[in-house]
Amino acid sequence: MANRPEHGTAGVRLYTEAERARRDATVWTLVQGVLAPLQFLAFAVSLVFVLRYLWTGEGYGAATVSILVKTGFLYAIMVTGSIWEKVVFGQWLFAPAFFWEDVFSFVVIALHTAYLWALLTGAMAPAGLMVLALAAYAAYVVNAGQFLWKLRMARLQGEVAA
Repeated sequence: MANRPEHGTAGVRLYTEAERARRDATVWTLVQGVLAPLQFLAFAVSLVFVLRYLWTGEGYGAATVSILVKTGFLYAIMVTGSIWEKVVFGQWLFAPAFFWEDVFSFVVIALHTAYLWALLTGAMAPAGLMVLALAAYAAYVVNAGQFLWKLRMARLQGEVAA
């Protein structure tokens, strides 16, 4: 991998030409492009169910299933994202271009996994589980914002290169 200043700073390219070519050639870019909006849709639907339960006390089952679906998408996008990173940057995680996004992804995964653990062990009451899910969702929104920012940077840099 070419030496370059820290990614994300003004004027620094997100991808080398070789990385951009690998990014554009791999099926994993399409997989990420499909999974990301599906995960966001699962998040949005689940958020409604979770908030409904917290406001009304109704719909615990639907909220729980929706959180499990959202978490499944999260795990799928993390596994396929690490494959994408390996193909594009030559390492499974923490490539310089996406280092902080990957770091924060682990916070998101830790919170979702804590929810699963608490659900499976009965360590928390339903309302506590829903609050934990909301914390996981707040972290997810921050992380999604990080990735959207990088997507925008990549598009802008691609336009400049063209």
